[in-house]
Order: sequence, then structure tokens, then C-alpha cells
Amino acid sequence: MDLFSSSKFQKEQHIHLPNADISYIPDFLSVREAEHYFTIFQQETKWQQDTITVFGKTYKQPRLTALYGAKNKSYTYSNITMHPSPFTPALLEIKNKIEEVHQTIFNVVLLNLYRDGSDSNGWHSDDEKELGKNPVIASLSLGATRIFQLRNKTNKTLRHNIALPNGSLILMKGSTQHFWQHQIPKTRKKISPRINLTFRNIK
Repeated sequence: MDLFSSSKFQKEQHIHLPNADISYIPDFLSVREAEHYFTIFQQETKWQQDTITVFGKTYKQPRLTALYGAKNKSYTYSNITMHPSPFTPALLEIKNKIEEVHQTIFNVVLLNLYRDGSDSNGWHSDDEKELGKNPVIASLSLGATRIFQLRNKTNKTLRHNIALPNGSLILMKGSTQHFWQHQIPKTRKKISPRINLTFRNIK
């Protein structure tokens, strides 16, 4: 069954921020498509919980992660090195759809599972050396709506929030990672799980 055959999404929206190239499609996937893929990834993904060290103290990451992609395309961030499992059929379906729309080739996808509001991802930029000078990051959200926050690296009072609902896609490219950080903050609201697929190209 081709879930994408009748998919029609709204016109891509551009997020107007200085020294950034960010676009957003709130309904890249229909609710039916998004729910279908959420169930698959929640149940079939090889989730892991790594540890991170901050100021000499070691903590468990406040979310679960998994890396899939081309062979030998390991990915290192926050002193964590992940080695990919092969793309699954479901991941390839979504990857091909994003590549078709944005004419960009991706060879890995980092998945994040936010189990509830206490799971988060702190301020960071996707500026690792293996991603190249101006990396393109395509981020698909499935499940609960979470707030995606952007903060300028020089003027930290310059911020922008975007609510990322089920099936939405945000694309960051150009010089965005040089000038901006982003995060998914914790929330005290009772909230259901969210899965985030971040497609990228490791050089």
C-alpha cells in the first residue's frame, strides 16, 4: 500500500531569522501516515540510552536514540559515537519522500524517542565536522507536539519557538548551524511520546 499516494501538504513556510535558512511544512505527513509510522518506529527501532558527561558528572541521556544509515557512516556528538544499523523499509520510504521534495540526499538518520515531558534535548548546533560546512538537517516529528526552540549564538535573547505537531517537517540548511542553536525543552505537562527523525548527510 502506498501511504504517500494521496498525501497533499500545505505550502512550505520559510522561518525568517537572520543568518538562517529554515523552512517548515506542518503537515508533511497526514495524520494517518504519521500514526502508521509512529507505531512502526516505536516498536521496531533498536533504541538505546547513552550516557553523557557534563562538568565531570555522568548522566543518562534524557531520551532514547538510534542511528540508521549507510554502512561505515558512524556519527559522533557530545563524545558519543554511534554506528548505524541498515535503513529499514519504513525509513527508506520517508527518506525518499523528503529527498524528492527537497532534492537533497541523506545517508543517515538519527532517531530520538521522547518518552514523556521529562525527556529533552538541550541547546546545541548540528555542526559536527563530519556533517560538512553547511549541513542540511531534515527533521520529521511523529506523535505528541513538542516545542522546538531556536536561539542565536551571539545574541541569546534572540529566540524563536515553533510547535512541531504530528507529521510536521522542519528543514535547516545554509549557515543556520553556524549562527543558531536549537533544543527540545522539558515540559511539566502530561504528554504522550514523540519520535523525531533527523535525516543528515555524513561526508
